[in-house]
Amino acid sequence: LGGNASSEVKMHIVGANCHGGRPGWREGGILEELRLEDAVNNPHRSWELWDLLLYDKLKSEPKVTLLLDSVLYSAVTREGRIEEVLVRCDKTEHLYRIRARQFMDCTGDCRLGVEAGAEYRVGRETREQYGEPLGLEKADSNTLGSSILFTARDYGRPIPFTPPAWAKKITKAQLYARPISSWEYGYWWIEWGGNRDTIRDNERIRFELLSIVLGIWDHIKNSGEHPTSAHWGLETVGMIPGKRGSRRLVGDHVLTQMDLEGRNGGFEDAVSIGGWNLDDHPPGGFSDSHLKPFTSIRLPDVYNIPLRALYSRNIRNLFMAGRNISATHVAFTSTRVMATCACAGQAAGTAAALCVRHRIDPRQLYEDKARLKELQQTLLRDDQTIKGLRAEDPLDVARKATLRFSAAEGDSEPEVLLNGYSRNVPGGEDNAWSAKLGAGGAWVELSWPEPQRLGRVQITFDTGFQRELTLTSQDSLNRHMIRAPQPETIRDYDLVAVDATGREVILATVRGNHLRLRRHDFEPVEARRVRLTVLATNGADLARVFEIHCLTH
Repeated sequence: LGGNASSEVKMHIVGANCHGGRPGWREGGILEELRLEDAVNNPHRSWELWDLLLYDKLKSEPKVTLLLDSVLYSAVTREGRIEEVLVRCDKTEHLYRIRARQFMDCTGDCRLGVEAGAEYRVGRETREQYGEPLGLEKADSNTLGSSILFTARDYGRPIPFTPPAWAKKITKAQLYARPISSWEYGYWWIEWGGNRDTIRDNERIRFELLSIVLGIWDHIKNSGEHPTSAHWGLETVGMIPGKRGSRRLVGDHVLTQMDLEGRNGGFEDAVSIGGWNLDDHPPGGFSDSHLKPFTSIRLPDVYNIPLRALYSRNIRNLFMAGRNISATHVAFTSTRVMATCACAGQAAGTAAALCVRHRIDPRQLYEDKARLKELQQTLLRDDQTIKGLRAEDPLDVARKATLRFSAAEGDSEPEVLLNGYSRNVPGGEDNAWSAKLGAGGAWVELSWPEPQRLGRVQITFDTGFQRELTLTSQDSLNRHMIRAPQPETIRDYDLVAVDATGREVILATVRGNHLRLRRHDFEPVEARRVRLTVLATNGADLARVFEIHCLTH
């Protein structure tokens, strides 16, 4: 589980906030929940514990059937619809037939799409094809290469290293554009194979990458250029290449450079965000050591990804999410990073659920504007980040409430709790209600002239989106993170309602919270008032809340 973010590859998750270069744009939703849980329960940065967190999340979902060590190898398609897929697990000697109304290809390599006959593309387009300034004069089949990562640590005593005979002999000249400054973790630029078939040549690519990794480590240990590495030894070396590019499925919309740069305006079907730079690499990777290992072009802002880029153009019940979404190569150099892939997955998964519920297909979901709005509002309620979109849930009676509060810090006003935005907008005003914690805490109360039937209260807290938060083996990147509960987050709070008779009803008593999105479901209450009382944070002086929803269910 986790793809390139698993212990098998160990690549840290990056996304719209660009390593902190876009403070405030850390993604919300399921990914934020995973990041927060990992920061609290895995402060020592064990990749195996991250694997177990992902395993736990799926095994804890009663409606998820998890088939590990299993590979899709065929699909049955009739009249442009997938009817079933075939999966095999050699370890258990099982064959599975999986039937469904909707399917999603998150294989990266478009394996389901290929078996189903979906349109896909490989390689780099010409600039004329989509009018992209960064396109090529002549199209080719090249893409980005793959990488194998290693980790190392200081053992406190001399650790010798003897490379195998097949390790590359690395010269100082080959590292001219790839300087080595630390060696606890490395290196994304040990990349190779983008000018080969990254799927069918994977074994050759693995061998070549291992030969470069061990050659680099031999250079670090034995060239005399890095004498302070004497006590350092390899701890892990990946055996699965972290693949960047291969095939991409074609949807009703193909994302382009101009879409990501904001030149084409917004998308009415926006469901997710990206924001990583246009980050292209030479296809030859380390073999082209005379070239810079990357060309990064900063985008003017984060961008939205439309639903139409997340379903197949010619297979009517096929969604896609991950690095195989519908995009040109230029746009792919930004959309390929894992936080963007993960949030596209949440969007496509939610869309698939709505398609099943309403017995429609993805294109019909887009064309039915009422259903499309239902999708977007469902995503916002689940803390998905969509640029510029406001929560306008008609079932949310909080929007009709009158607010009272114990205090407000500075220009903070509790009315922002009801404005439909669940985060600060970078460059704009603070969008949270903030209050100092007095002797009895801080509180905010919602009241209505007539009782409201409530069965759920949902609260969105501050979890420090201005910082980066990810699991990484790179010490220099980790130095700017907090591997613990985020100090801004409210730790202890009470949620109490007053019903139509004036009786107090305890809805929730929470101690030790570290999550951003908290939902409290309870037996329905005819409530005149609901009060949130904050008793403690995880370290900050102010109680901060972004949003409160009050729903019938």
